[in-house]
Amino acid sequence: MSVPRSRILDLMKAQCRIFSTTFNPERLRLGNKVLRQRLRGPTLAAYYPRKVATLKDLQNLYPTFEVVNDAEEDRLNKIKVAKMRGKGAPKKKRTAAESKKFGKKRGGGGAAKPPPT
Repeated sequence: MSVPRSRILDLMKAQCRIFSTTFNPERLRLGNKVLRQRLRGPTLAAYYPRKVATLKDLQNLYPTFEVVNDAEEDRLNKIKVAKMRGKGAPKKKRTAAESKKFGKKRGGGGAAKPPPT
């Protein structure tokens, strides 16, 4: 003895209403599983420690005092040495013409063709 489909659907509707679930008789992928999950934002934000005052903050708060940032001094010194050796960053182009001059691709890449005879 077979139960009609409409009767089963009515039963599923009542069941979904009672247990507060989504009625989805076609079993479509609606993403309800993901939407029901707890939000992860607060947990991820709490994982990383709060940012404490940096040396730059101290310099801004107390401009009259001299605060020495050893890491920044080392970084600037390395850049200075690299520039003296010719290994520094290239200069920025100030005009559109300067940037276009070197923007073109060079042709070739393969073996050179023999000259025509």
